[in-house]
Amino acid sequence: IDLRMSRSPPSPVYILRGSGAPLNTLHFSCHDVDSPLLFSGSGKGQIHIWNLNTRRAQKILEGHSGNSVIWVNTLQTTSALISQGRDMQVCLWDLSEGRSHVVDSVWTGSVGFCQCSVLERSPGSSLLAFAGKETEEIKIIELPSITPVCTLVPDATLGIVLCIQLYLTDSTSGPLLLAGYEDGSLLLWEVTQRSKVSSAKAHPEPVMCLTFDTERLRGISGSSEKKLASWILDRQSEPPDLQDSVALVNPGVSQLRLRGDRKLLASAGWDHRVRIFGWKKLQPLAVLKYHTDLVQSVAFSDHQDPRQRLLAAGSRDQRISLWSIFSEE
Repeated sequence: IDLRMSRSPPSPVYILRGSGAPLNTLHFSCHDVDSPLLFSGSGKGQIHIWNLNTRRAQKILEGHSGNSVIWVNTLQTTSALISQGRDMQVCLWDLSEGRSHVVDSVWTGSVGFCQCSVLERSPGSSLLAFAGKETEEIKIIELPSITPVCTLVPDATLGIVLCIQLYLTDSTSGPLLLAGYEDGSLLLWEVTQRSKVSSAKAHPEPVMCLTFDTERLRGISGSSEKKLASWILDRQSEPPDLQDSVALVNPGVSQLRLRGDRKLLASAGWDHRVRIFGWKKLQPLAVLKYHTDLVQSVAFSDHQDPRQRLLAAGSRDQRISLWSIFSEE
């Protein structure tokens, strides 16, 4: 779809069926041109590894004893897969040379739906953040050693933590973590100092999802309201500067994702729609209509060739839609 030329509503390029359960999470790994992959986590505890060339599941992993898989991710520097389930476990998988077994797992103790966040710092060393057993706590560990790094607990009562993102910027010495809480607050944490840097009340409702652009130092978050909140973190010590909000037609956003080139933003809507915005000015570009139930996850592919890049949406209707999204600059 050339987003500027499109007049008629676009259609998906193809649909992946066969998960047999609601789709909670999606993750692309398309570095291998011969075997571009899409990972999906389902409500019945399965991880499907879809080959995008054959459009079939080339492998199905069972790792969370039938409990919902709420997050999957791969580490670029190793052939490791990380999955998080409602069984309170984070599993580390070895997928090298056709293997598919769990080599380690971490018990989180969290009963919530907060998805993990991973930050690859150097080849073979990553940080993993997850919601802990206590209501507001976030735990950070080092991988693959599973060494505890720190536990972050706010000094005020903010309710459960619902979304987190670890990141590094050129201007910061160490990793930072953004967190959205039940009371609508956003908190920025300095991981190595274990200290809260700044906070802002971004929403009157719980912060359901967020994403952050480490180059522009600009983020966006969604809740159950009919709007997205955009904010800037200019200087770390100051609270996030709340910008103009983006009005939505219908309330509720499950996930927000920025494309790798930081030109497009996708939102997964409770209204069964996926919406595409230009990231620079947050102008609405397209509404993708296919699903018949909540869209719970969106992901942009990381194909090297821009013409092959896809957007995937996973829904409670048990289907994954794939869309061709390119905009000629």
